[in-house]
Amino acid sequence: MTDPFNDQTGRASLNGARGLAAARIGIGLVQGGLLYFLWRSAAQSEGLSDALTWPATNPPLFAALVLACAFTPVMLLAGVGRLSVKALALWGVIAAAALALLGWHDAAQQTSEHFRPPYLRFPVIAFAAAALFIAHHLIVPAVASRRWIADFDDYFDTAWKAGVQLALSLGFTGAFWLLLFLGAALFRIIGLRFLEDLIGDEWFSIPVTCLVFAVAVQLTDVRSGLIRGVRTVALMLLSWLLLVITVLVAGFLLALPFTGLDGLWKTGSATALVLSAAAALIILINTAYQDGREDNLPPVVLRVAVRVAAVLLTPLILIAIWGLSLRIGQHGLTPDRIIASACALVGVIYAAGYGWAALSPFWKKTAWMKPLERTNVAAAVLTVAVILALFSPLLDPARLSVGDQVARLKRGAVSAALFDYGFLRFEAGKPGRAALADLAKSSNAEIARRAKQAQATDNRYDLKQKDESLPPRTPRVGVWPEGATLPAGFVTPVRRDDPRYDCEDAAECLATARDLNGDGKTEVLTASASPCSRKGRMGSGRIRATIGSSSADRVQTTCANC
Repeated sequence: MTDPFNDQTGRASLNGARGLAAARIGIGLVQGGLLYFLWRSAAQSEGLSDALTWPATNPPLFAALVLACAFTPVMLLAGVGRLSVKALALWGVIAAAALALLGWHDAAQQTSEHFRPPYLRFPVIAFAAAALFIAHHLIVPAVASRRWIADFDDYFDTAWKAGVQLALSLGFTGAFWLLLFLGAALFRIIGLRFLEDLIGDEWFSIPVTCLVFAVAVQLTDVRSGLIRGVRTVALMLLSWLLLVITVLVAGFLLALPFTGLDGLWKTGSATALVLSAAAALIILINTAYQDGREDNLPPVVLRVAVRVAAVLLTPLILIAIWGLSLRIGQHGLTPDRIIASACALVGVIYAAGYGWAALSPFWKKTAWMKPLERTNVAAAVLTVAVILALFSPLLDPARLSVGDQVARLKRGAVSAALFDYGFLRFEAGKPGRAALADLAKSSNAEIARRAKQAQATDNRYDLKQKDESLPPRTPRVGVWPEGATLPAGFVTPVRRDDPRYDCEDAAECLATARDLNGDGKTEVLTASASPCSRKGRMGSGRIRATIGSSSADRVQTTCANC
């Protein structure tokens, strides 16, 4: 890579490259102005207009602008000085258009209920940022070398240097704001609140944050040797963690024949856990491999760890695929499962390529882990393509999930009574609402009735309570402390709209009698595991507390960590 700076220490990074500094400062100011404009159009706090203004009144347009304005300038900051003005402008237009399309599609598929700016779901934001980072660091080395595919060490140098710069720039921006808050506190204790009021105003905080970040990028974009030194230390420290994760994963896999997979499946998040372990292995393998030059090989113990970790990827990915296939076979597709499937697909590329790199020297003479380089480039291209497909109409997870769930209902894989109408109503956006409307016209009276019931419901909880087809059930409740008794009439048959209905196991539902408010009447406090966590659904465990009077004529439910 060419280095635009001649300064050995980096202290003259603003004076020594004034053209680049001015460009970055200008980008930061423009980004700050655009983001403030978008915030202002969506602001509904005291002292501002109660109604949204354009473009916030157009959710797809607003989401498109937010995504493009949040991420495109960051890419431009990284590209200044590394791409020609023409190439950077062309790439900036393409990137902004792609981000805008992703944001537009995401907002356009959502329903209007509880729909607030920025109208973007977290997965779209996170995956869009990842796709932009990967694509940018595929393009910059290729343009610099004037080839479709650059040398691997150029990809390594560009991407990891940018990662270090990004981390340092974010840290610098955070430190700047900590100092401002400290200064505001100092002035406040002597009765001066001007700084506190100033940093609380978005017209100041948003542009200044963007400006400080742009300055931080400029300050960290110094002579490559300085950043390379920081990067080398960081990679060296991280590479030794490969030993830890390799031992842990190997122990986990060796224990499976004795423990079985039932415990893993019962967590409800087996695929996510296994894919996370695989991702950790991939990242740490690359911290040890680095650019793969013969004069930059890691110690022997790390080289052995890299080979072992590369082989361990295959069983991890196979377990993830197995878990996904079981869940999909039992319950059909959901957006989360489709995204997990896409991650598993990328994982297959890494597992195959890394496994080949680790084992091929046993029958073919080759440099240490050399095939890893081609695998990384291929997986990076595939990752960008998969993200663009997932969050566009091509492979929209909501649309695919709705089609699969409805098909399961129609072919009898799930009964009308057990079908999740709430998913169509509350979690699948406009495709789900459209499918629910079609089901409401079904010739099957039971399906039509339940679909119409879902259409008339405002939240998932109410939908469950409205299911009058379920017979009353006597809850099974354990008593705490041991030996205590509950008031007569508390454990009696209850209908679905009673929180005690879900108490199916005395070991998972505990109750204790207390006079909670000192009125002389006994209340019963119960705590139970969430039905979702008991049934093994995806998600974290939940605790539900239920307070009821001794005569069971008053029941109130609260949720913690829901």
